[in-house]
Order: sequence, then structure tokens, then C-alpha cells
Amino acid sequence: MGADLPRPARRPSGRRDARDDPHGPAREERSAVGVPIRGGNAVRRSDKYRFWVILGVLVVLQFSLRGRLGGDRVAPDFLLLALLIYTIRAAPGPSAGVGFLVGLLRDALTPASFGAGALAHTLVGYLSSWSKAVFFAENLFVNGCLFFAGTWFRNLVVALASGKLKGGLLGWELLVWSPIQSLTTAVAGVLVLWLFGRHLAIRLSDA
Repeated sequence: MGADLPRPARRPSGRRDARDDPHGPAREERSAVGVPIRGGNAVRRSDKYRFWVILGVLVVLQFSLRGRLGGDRVAPDFLLLALLIYTIRAAPGPSAGVGFLVGLLRDALTPASFGAGALAHTLVGYLSSWSKAVFFAENLFVNGCLFFAGTWFRNLVVALASGKLKGGLLGWELLVWSPIQSLTTAVAGVLVLWLFGRHLAIRLSDA
């Protein structure tokens, strides 16, 4: 009786089913919250919310903890760090706008040099976002260098635009105090990325 049963049709030789190809095109899936993903690399809306929460915590640390970590010249600048973390995930235009707002906030706290902070943070926001998109890879060391350079450049622009430091005082600020603050800010930034990197590794335009 078994000999009378029809045999299953064979697939033509040389043709493979798409299910047999491990390198075939990734199928579009949807995460539990309905955000399209490809290849299993989900960009969840909850990650975007955590991103903003982490930046908010850094802003709170700026006004609560920073004063206990040393003088204003050496303590990490959590407000600038929040800006730099934002810029490496956003486009240059929005980054410059957020930098301008952060600079206005800093200028409101130091009215003697009003305008210098807005200019410095706008430039840092734009250049950080642009350089990250063009040159830099996703790497803790590279991001640490970005945090260091961004802090030092911000201090340079503020010092030159405000005109309060000249001669030896300017050299002392740029060669001693500014590198120390840049280093502490970079260390704090690397620590934040190491602890919360999964929640910060998103592009704001994709989330």
C-alpha cells in the first residue's frame, strides 16, 4: 500500500528555499512596543525615555553633587557632559540649539560674562555632533577623548569671549585648570557610558 502513495515534490536542483539561507535579507519585525526593527536590533521607545532620564540626572548632579567634588575649576561639569552625550546622538542643528540653551543657563548663573557661555556651548554642541557623525566610532576611549576635547574647547571659548583672563592667567587656565576639569569630566562621561551604555546607544531620529 505504501508504494502507491505519491512522493512529495522535489525542489528543482540549484534553487534554495529562503528559509535555508542564513545570510538572506533580514525580515522586518516589530518590538513589543510597536517600533520597527531589523535583524533583532530593537530601538525601543523605553530606551529613549531612559535616555532623557539619564540626562536629567546629570543636570540634577550639576546643582547638587558637583559642589562637593572640589572647586569649580576641577570638578566634572555634568551639565556640559549631558550636552555632549546628547550631541553624539543627535544631528548638528538640534545639538547647536540645545547648546545655546545650556549656554544661556550658564550665563544666567554668571552674568558677568553673559553671552560667552551661549557662544561656547553652541559651538561645542554643533562641532561635537558633526565630528561624531563624520569621524568617531562607537568606543569608550574615543568618546572619552570627545568629552575631554569638548570641555577644554568650551573653556577656551569662554575665556577668550569673556576677556576676563589675560596673559599668564589665561595660560594657567588653559594649560592647568582646564585640562584637569576636562579629565574629570571625561572620566565621569566614560563611567556613565559604561554603566548605562545600552540605554544611551540610540539615535534620537530612530527612536
